[in-house]
Amino acid sequence: MSPEQKLIIASPSKGRLQENAAAFFARAGLELTQGRGARDYRGAVAGVAGAEVAYLSAAEITRRLACGEAHLGVTGEDLVREEIADAEQKVELLAPLGFGAANVIVAVPQAWIDVRYMSDLADIADGFRARHGRGLRVATKYVNTTRRFFAAHGVSDYRIVESSGATEGAPAAGSADLIVDITTTGATLAANALKIIEDGVILRSQANLVASLTAPWSQTAREAARIILSRIAAEEEARTTREVRASLPDPSEQILRAAETNFGAELREKDSRSARFSCPATKVAALADWLIAQGATSVASAGLDYVFRAENALWRKLAARLG
Repeated sequence: MSPEQKLIIASPSKGRLQENAAAFFARAGLELTQGRGARDYRGAVAGVAGAEVAYLSAAEITRRLACGEAHLGVTGEDLVREEIADAEQKVELLAPLGFGAANVIVAVPQAWIDVRYMSDLADIADGFRARHGRGLRVATKYVNTTRRFFAAHGVSDYRIVESSGATEGAPAAGSADLIVDITTTGATLAANALKIIEDGVILRSQANLVASLTAPWSQTAREAARIILSRIAAEEEARTTREVRASLPDPSEQILRAAETNFGAELREKDSRSARFSCPATKVAALADWLIAQGATSVASAGLDYVFRAENALWRKLAARLG
């Protein structure tokens, strides 16, 4: 099999992101391996012959997805939105992964007590040049994201101060008036006497499984992607679902329909004395209480390893974009 035919999965090459990405695939029964250990930037997916792993930085993953040099990748939505022009035409965000969470925000000095909203920022921008002889200076690594957001809120008289270091320190250092940056807890902003504008959360980002729409999707690559996405979807459904068994003297159609309508419980099997459902994990307790009120003598729930379905929602989503 030639390398050009294989599915290329771009995975973070170091740190917490690499650990979290590996754990994400492992939960779905997909072990990512590195050929000659941690210094080898190529690897494989155990049990999936048509797939190869490329270990890269998050920024490089985004670039390769955009230009079609990788088929699937794990990277932050903030990088996708910032680095890829017309992102919707070049990539598909298949699934948020639950790690790498951070917000892209607009923050101003706490001393700007009259600036709480983006409309306030637009107002002071209009008068800033008259008072200071220049427009607002915005320190950021998110140049494209900033321009789109500011334009949408009518803020026009400013210039970007591209940041290569600690962006949050720019206002205190006098090199910028405000910042657009990424934050997780906001503690660093507070330490630098900055506050987030109330409607200034540009993007609530996290790591995503992203598919390239410009990559050469051979039949081998498609089949490998279908297998991988099937396992990921099966693990995700199992993680968010519980099996519920109820000893129920009269599992009537009325009770079964009500369980589905009110609790999202899907009937698996029943007999004259019991019923077995799959149910969203968040609704198990409420379903159990309700079933007991309907006459159930006991209700038990159990976790599931995988829930495979003939209709794979993740693959269907990708296949629809690939055509």
